[in-house]
Amino acid sequence: MTQRTKLDALDRRDFIAGASAVAIATVVFGKAGLAHAQDKPQTFDDIYGKIVGEAKPEDGKVTIDMPEIAENGNTVPYTVSVDSPMTDGDYVKTVHVLSSGNPSPNIATYHFSPLSGAAKVSSRMRLAKTQDIVAVAELSSGKKLIGKRTVKVTIGGCGG
Repeated sequence: MTQRTKLDALDRRDFIAGASAVAIATVVFGKAGLAHAQDKPQTFDDIYGKIVGEAKPEDGKVTIDMPEIAENGNTVPYTVSVDSPMTDGDYVKTVHVLSSGNPSPNIATYHFSPLSGAAKVSSRMRLAKTQDIVAVAELSSGKKLIGKRTVKVTIGGCGG
């Protein structure tokens, strides 16, 4: 029997074993699945209803800072802040940022803890057209707070 080197060609048994391993890995770890109809996209009202439920959010403690007029909807900066002491007993758990006129109304969801220090976030969003931006804050007590801001968009950023 001769000793194999790295330069020797694969024998048939090694090739079949390797090909089988690749095929099994593709089936097990692959993302391919059965084709099915796409779910109906969620509307602003659907998402808002799931977040708020039966509660009536309190207005005034959530501030949305962003331009009143966005010349280009591709990248609109925003900052959302919630007036909260952020103590162990009273803090903001979650802030949901929604847009009333985008094809995908759920812009972002941010999670906080008392260690966050402040419930404040800044980012950028794409806006399709002139619309309302809504931020809903969920407190540790279960209370909900809301802030709204209307933004006029001159050139849409979501294919509009």
